[in-house]
Amino acid sequence: VCVAGYEQSDGNEILQLIPPPTLLTKETQGLCPERDFKVECGGFSERPVYSLKYVPDTSLLVTSGPPDSSLQVWQVSAEDSDVIKSVSTLATENGTGQSWAKIATISARAPWVLHGSRLDRVQITEVESRKNVYTAASRGSEEISSLAFLDCNTLLLCCTTGRLCLADIRQPQSLVEAMRVPSASCSERWCMSTRHGGQGLEPSSQPVARLSSRGLLTLTDLRKTSEVLALAKARVLSPGSGAEFLCVSWAPALEGYLAISGFDGTVHVYDTQSWDSSGKEAEPVFIHKGHAFGGAGGSGDLPQVTVHTWHLQKPRTLLSAASDGSLHVWDWVQPCGKC
Repeated sequence: VCVAGYEQSDGNEILQLIPPPTLLTKETQGLCPERDFKVECGGFSERPVYSLKYVPDTSLLVTSGPPDSSLQVWQVSAEDSDVIKSVSTLATENGTGQSWAKIATISARAPWVLHGSRLDRVQITEVESRKNVYTAASRGSEEISSLAFLDCNTLLLCCTTGRLCLADIRQPQSLVEAMRVPSASCSERWCMSTRHGGQGLEPSSQPVARLSSRGLLTLTDLRKTSEVLALAKARVLSPGSGAEFLCVSWAPALEGYLAISGFDGTVHVYDTQSWDSSGKEAEPVFIHKGHAFGGAGGSGDLPQVTVHTWHLQKPRTLLSAASDGSLHVWDWVQPCGKC
């Protein structure tokens, strides 16, 4: 597990942590005497880290953060060293003055990073050679909130306005708008999550979830973008409080479940299988409140969840981090009435 700091200073840590033994076993264990993460190696970033991605099948990490849209590439050191060192910077054309870049990685053909801060500045760069592989063709300059590889040829981009755009790297001049969100407010900010299904399923057949800063959730089938697959309202206490840490993610090993965070010190888990297009409030099946009980930080503010992610093999296990520097790993239990 890799974590990093995002303070506006030149001393932000980047750490690779070894999970506790109970997370490394396939079987569900009872009480485990060792419950802490251990630092395996680490380094320091001269800028805040707003996004961190591991490059599959390599020992490289890619990070981004203010004050511009450049990327930093890091080498997770070999067994004889405990240092994560900076190896290169991927500068972007006209990157000065742009907001920090959102990133996604893949290693289907070569180690690639998809990155950009605005719709007309999205590109794919080969990490090791720093060669530009693809640049999206767009006349718009909307700010990007999320981006993803659907496969090695297809990209999905989400603007902060909620607009989805599909791109095919084999057709550099094509950028297809998939769907706008219904009746979106201009003050809302949106992010998205794609779900990758089992073998044999087309990436486009997997639903796309979008979450707004007001707590609205939409599910979209990219094969039929003229219709909303489902629409719901999340039960959040402080909608519209900001979108800095807005996060939605599909469970990789549990059909139809997703989690949201970024509104306060909690993470909500929802079962989307009963959702329809009514837009009514959805009942979470579980709320993780561990970070909220961590107490106020030095500023007196309660901790806010900054990001969460699902364990790839353990269906009901999630990891979440908060603004007070806490990192939690937790399981949730289905209510007895729905077993």
